[in-house]
Amino acid sequence: MEFAEHLARIEAAPEGPHIAAFFDLDGTLVSGYTASAFFTDRVKSRDVDLGDFVRTFVSVIDGTYLGGEPTRGVVKGYSAMAGQSEETMTELGERLFVQKIAGTIRPQARELVRAHQRRGHTVAVASAASKYQIQAVATDLGIDHLVCTQLKVEDGILTGEIDGRLLWGTEKARGVRTFARERDIDLASSFAYGNGAEDVAFLGAVGSPVALNPHPVLRTAAANFRWPVLDLRDPSTGSVADLARTVLALGGLNAGAATGVTWGLLTRDRQRGINLGVSLACQSALRLAGVTLRVVGTEHLPEGPAVYVANHQSSVDPLVAATLMPGEFTIVAKQEARFDPRSLVGSLLIEPAYIDRRDSAQSRATLDALVSRIRGGTSLLIFPEGTRSTTRALGRFRKGGFHLAIQAGVPIVPIVLRNTHEILPRHARVLRPGTIDVAVLEPIRDLQVEHLDEQVGALRDRFAATLADWPRGRDAR
Repeated sequence: MEFAEHLARIEAAPEGPHIAAFFDLDGTLVSGYTASAFFTDRVKSRDVDLGDFVRTFVSVIDGTYLGGEPTRGVVKGYSAMAGQSEETMTELGERLFVQKIAGTIRPQARELVRAHQRRGHTVAVASAASKYQIQAVATDLGIDHLVCTQLKVEDGILTGEIDGRLLWGTEKARGVRTFARERDIDLASSFAYGNGAEDVAFLGAVGSPVALNPHPVLRTAAANFRWPVLDLRDPSTGSVADLARTVLALGGLNAGAATGVTWGLLTRDRQRGINLGVSLACQSALRLAGVTLRVVGTEHLPEGPAVYVANHQSSVDPLVAATLMPGEFTIVAKQEARFDPRSLVGSLLIEPAYIDRRDSAQSRATLDALVSRIRGGTSLLIFPEGTRSTTRALGRFRKGGFHLAIQAGVPIVPIVLRNTHEILPRHARVLRPGTIDVAVLEPIRDLQVEHLDEQVGALRDRFAATLADWPRGRDAR
């Protein structure tokens, strides 16, 4: 089944919380296995002794390759948690999500979750994993319900035993039926997504099962039961071709900038040359990297100066936002970035306002000069979250750029970016081809200092609402 076809099935399904969508975790929502990240980290930190490591490793090999009991390795892994506090395991789950797991969530799986949420369905993660592995993923995806293996806890300390049954195979199906019965969910009209041979009973518990990136045994079962199969793309780690495109993109960035500067020298119009150079540099880099922009709301771009506000997930965000700038613009950067070779070309073209956080007087003078530049026709691009988000969740919006807009008497222009993290994830160095969605929202012209907290909060809510329900009518670039 094609992915778009299944999205249409979801859109055609009944609305309401009496319809559920159950997602397996490992191999379904995420590519790979979260347990590996947990166990490897605990071995490195020596929270797992040599005996537990050997027993767990042997059990996994036996269950995976030698025909042994496949759940034995899972049980051994849980027993190795004995003596750990719930607080420690929760913190470990949150840390590993940021460091390792967030980047393994399949983008199209995220779209499936969003599609069910738009229909008001009850969305749950159903897995043999523990809540410590699942919770951060569920939180990032906006999933409120977990049907998972429970571990025994005494006085806040894990005993290493399972509380009840391991939700594997038929037990996962039983857990789903219990969950549905307690919430008056119509399983015959509900959906389930799984990838493993052990998920046959789980998928069979609902009326709309989907074998997602299935293992061979499940693929065969899906064919026998005439269940739809979805093969979703995994988050890319960057191929040789991607590396080559990235090199070309860097060349295009420099060539575009040089072309603009040269044109400015020839025409004796330095600023128009710089504006041309920035536009050519950013557009050339994205196109040579195989990146397409789909933009809505360009009618909201003002002719005069403004403070452009964008969400921040990737190092490619400034390139994308810069393609929308109608004229001269600049950014605010920390003093330490002034001599960073990675931003040298940009620094020469747009003359950032560098802020020395250790020198409040210098910072104030720089910001006063920036207000004058904005009044004189230079727009400002800011990312109010302050740093790139590791997850898809929006960070808190800082108010500095909004104060500058008030002082300069210019509007705020919201730019919502989607999918940029798929093109260049955090910590990645290689651009990946794909499509970035951009939405320009209606400008805000009535900012008031006394109501700024509420207005900034409302704008952040607009960003979140746009990301959750993307506007129609896209213009491919």
